[in-house]
Parts: sequence; C-alpha cells; structure tokens
Amino acid sequence: MAPKFVPTASEPPAGDPRHAARATRSAGREMRSRLLDGASRLFREHGLSGTSISDIAAAADAFPSQITYYFRTKEALFVEAACRDMLYVARAAEQAALQAHTPRDYTRALIETVTATDSVAFFAEALTLTRRRQDLAPLVERTIERLHGEGLRAYSNQIERHGWNTLRDPDATSRRFWAVAIGVMVEGYAMGRSPDELSREMLRVLGDQATAKSTGDSARLRLVGDPNASGSSDGETSS
Repeated sequence: MAPKFVPTASEPPAGDPRHAARATRSAGREMRSRLLDGASRLFREHGLSGTSISDIAAAADAFPSQITYYFRTKEALFVEAACRDMLYVARAAEQAALQAHTPRDYTRALIETVTATDSVAFFAEALTLTRRRQDLAPLVERTIERLHGEGLRAYSNQIERHGWNTLRDPDATSRRFWAVAIGVMVEGYAMGRSPDELSREMLRVLGDQATAKSTGDSARLRLVGDPNASGSSDGETSS
C-alpha cells in the first residue's frame, strides 16, 4: 500500500486557510504594485486633475473599485505613488554614488541621478497636496524621514570608507541635500530648465560637502606608522 502523504508545515494542504491567506496577500501586493505603476506614469504625464480613476484602472488592467479598495481615493494614490517614486530615485542615487572616490564626485553622482527624472517634482506636488489633505501627511512625513535616515547612513558609510573630512554634521548634510534638491527642481521645472542646468545649479548651491585627505597626508601617515621606513623626521615632513 502506498504511504499516506502527510503535509508538512512548509507545504500546507490545498484547502488550508493559511495557504489561501498567503495567496490573497500575494495577489493583493501584486495588484497594489500594478496600480501604483500605472498611476505613477499617468500622474506624471497628465497630473492629478488630468487623470481619472478609470484611466488608472485601465492602465493596470484592474477595476476602478480596486483602486478605492486599496487606496480609498485618487489623492491618496497620488501621494503614495509620489512617495514611492521618491524613495526609488533616492536608492538609485545612492547606488550611483558608490562608485565615487572623491567628495565632489559623490555629490555629482547624487545630483545627476536625481535630476535625470521628474521624481522630485512629482513628490513636491504631493507635498503641496497634503497641505489641503492633512490625512495624507503621515505618509509624506514617513517618506521624508526615510530619505534623511537612509541618506545619512549612505553618506556616513562613504566618509568612513574613504576617510573624508565632512564640513558639516552628516545629518544636516543629508537634510540639506534634499531640501536643496526639492527647491532647485521645483523652481527649475517652473522656469523650463534642462536636467544639465538643474545639475549645475544644485552643484553651485550645495558647494563642497567634504574634503578628501591629501596624498601628502596619506604618505606621511604611512611613513610614520611604518617601522621600516627610511629617512629622518625632516624627510617625513618634507614629503
């Protein structure tokens, strides 16, 4: 007689309510993601007033009722899409800046990534919307705190990795970067400036964030710390 199959904890039987619950949660996450993707594109192209719930549902291959089920209102969907896009571009900027070897290159990599998209301007629209819809403000607040927290972590890691000397408190540097980015890009979009012009303006306003150790300093440290190094102290100070 064939052995009886006994389902394990990792393989619940087909009728197990836990299996159905996991499948439902997975389908829900996928639908939310599709709605956010479709909404983000349409909101960027046509704005909040120029995009209908029916348009978003069609773009996501969904029903209008699913938008109200997951997000309640079109305005809430707008804010969440803008916040998600802002965090995406921040993550992309941090990844691009990992290749930088000088403080100036680090700042430039961040700026070029941020100004290459309209995510910051999209987020600025969400900020304006929450002025009239305070019920949506907590999501924006959490997004801003994540921007600052993750920006601080990334910048602090680079300082430690390269031995840079930061010119300001790292937390203040992170917060200042995003404040400048939002201000410069909102103004720039209003005046029709190109991404290159936005980049140059951000570089000008931000200035230097940190300084790198000079080659002479590094060489001097190696000489002092190396017991086999030749030369007198006079030779060390002249390097």
